[in-house]
Amino acid sequence: MKTKLAGIALFMLTLGTVLYFPQPGAQPAGPKVVRGPLPAGTPKVDVVFVLDTTGSMSGLIQTAKEKIWSIATTMASAQPTPEIRIGLVAYRDRGDEYVTRRVDLSGDLDSVYATLMQFHAGGGGDSPESVNEALFAAVNDMSWSDSPMAYRVVFLVGDAPPHMDYNEMRYPEIVASAAARGIVVNTIQSGDMAATTAEWTAIAALGQGSYFQVEQTGSAVAYASPFDAEIAALSAKLDETRLYYGNAEEKARMEKKMAATELLESSASVEARARRGVFNAAAGGRANLLGENELVDALASGAVELDDIEPAALPAALQSLAPAEQRALVADYAQKREDLTRQIKALSADRDEFIAAKVDEAGGMADSLDQKLYDAVRAQAAEAGLEYADGPAY
Repeated sequence: MKTKLAGIALFMLTLGTVLYFPQPGAQPAGPKVVRGPLPAGTPKVDVVFVLDTTGSMSGLIQTAKEKIWSIATTMASAQPTPEIRIGLVAYRDRGDEYVTRRVDLSGDLDSVYATLMQFHAGGGGDSPESVNEALFAAVNDMSWSDSPMAYRVVFLVGDAPPHMDYNEMRYPEIVASAAARGIVVNTIQSGDMAATTAEWTAIAALGQGSYFQVEQTGSAVAYASPFDAEIAALSAKLDETRLYYGNAEEKARMEKKMAATELLESSASVEARARRGVFNAAAGGRANLLGENELVDALASGAVELDDIEPAALPAALQSLAPAEQRALVADYAQKREDLTRQIKALSADRDEFIAAKVDEAGGMADSLDQKLYDAVRAQAAEAGLEYADGPAY
């Protein structure tokens, strides 16, 4: 059966600590910064999930933790292969632990996921929530791409209507501003509260997006497969083939990324780690896998020459080696990466076929969150020249 590599977009949620992604400041002189294998002219997909993280949303939070990598796989499955960035706005209400928590758009999905792992539902009480403030943050406080080849989209996910009695900018003006900037606003209603239905439908209409409703738990497809454990193990080995070079600040950024990887390896389910492995082994996931200044890829692509890198800027594993030994080690890492990537792709094809059979047995899952999100993305991203053809990845 033909494999299905595509998926859906998720919702992210909350806790008291949401990480902010610092913008790099002035850099001391050093090696050229290489930001991953994304050629000039690569189309962009910027997606911000605006999530109600009050107590009633715990089921969707757990769904988000399990499904984010399937969504990333879906987003990256377009032709031509786009650069994927994800941002989060978690919201509650005034009087709760916080009103909004924001994670800026980032292509470092490992770090986004590490933040997501900290999210828990809490707070709430009265029915309306601070939807307007959350939408304002999503539209105005994110580093949206200004590329003409960008699909910019917000998914508002929640089960309660906005407070319209607060002295603040309200959604009609906020969403009109988004539309003027080419940002599509979709709404996903969790549950069936009538007051929410009316507001969510209006927001989607103003945002030139889609409205759809799911069960309180999210209505997502989350099958396990007999291939997940092996894919997850191979993915962890693939992570070990990364070697980072650069000045102290550049290395520190990548150490932070590797710490996020370690957190997800220790905290995420086997199924989620397998989905991440599938994503990272695909063309659209290489930027997340590699990050910045990854030596094995930079040498292979010709972005740098080993002789041009100062000894102190080399990865620690190379600094005590003679030049010939350095080249041999890098070549060994490159071969391991190629072998592991090939194995993950083969297993992911088997996994896709297994899950596709499960979906067919269940009647196609046309009403699943996965399918609804995929349909919205496929229609809307076409305006940015992106074509999705394979259906959602599970």
